[in-house]
Amino acid sequence: MNLALTDNNTFATMEKFAHDSIVPQKNSTLSKKQQVAAMFDSIAFRYDFLNRFLSAGIDVWWRKKAIQQLSKLRPGQVLDVATGTADVALMTHEMLQTKKIIGIDISEGMLELGRKKIADKGLQNQIELFTGDSENIGFADNSFDAITVAFGVRNFQDLLKGLKEMKRVLRPSGKLVVLEFSKPKNSFFKVFYNLYMNIIAPSFGKMVANNKDAYQYLNDSVQAFPEGESFLTIMKEAGFINTYSKPLTLGICTIYCGNK
Repeated sequence: MNLALTDNNTFATMEKFAHDSIVPQKNSTLSKKQQVAAMFDSIAFRYDFLNRFLSAGIDVWWRKKAIQQLSKLRPGQVLDVATGTADVALMTHEMLQTKKIIGIDISEGMLELGRKKIADKGLQNQIELFTGDSENIGFADNSFDAITVAFGVRNFQDLLKGLKEMKRVLRPSGKLVVLEFSKPKNSFFKVFYNLYMNIIAPSFGKMVANNKDAYQYLNDSVQAFPEGESFLTIMKEAGFINTYSKPLTLGICTIYCGNK
């Protein structure tokens, strides 16, 4: 792997390797990609419910704020990477009236649920979901006006490679919108946040989805993720321009954007 990073990006390189080493099962011989796919397959049946419950429904507002970053662009062709159960794809179609949305994900279990939601709304011609890998996207260069990723880049096996691959399939002037968890900066709030992420979320995940490891992985991957300016630096290294970030809800979540 040739990262070709300059000395100015040494910190981003260190963060990248730290992030890539976080896996759901530390003792497993499977790759991160394989482990993440299996993890989401196992919790797919409770994924939407847990998202709404554990975030008190605010995750819906986070997704809307992310999609709003594309309102001026008005993209016709959109790729939703790590689409999961298609929440962002469906919301993007509703908010922007896009002509076509393609969603890809490595978890077939999540995609099955997403396809059912799409069929229930009669949107099979507007939104299609495929099994796909963010680091090897099966579309030609310059295929999409915009790309969205909600709570997915933490799960990339190679973050920089995934970002470069997304830039490849973006059209010139196309826009990438990433929505990802981050850590709050307020010291008082951080105490409650850490309690929630370390104890409450994993315990509830075990009780409802019978998978404590998935929600422990959530916390571990958030802690290791190169957030804020560090992530913007990696986006720039991948070739994106006009990068910016927007923290949400005291910094629990952040929107990152950049153009090709």
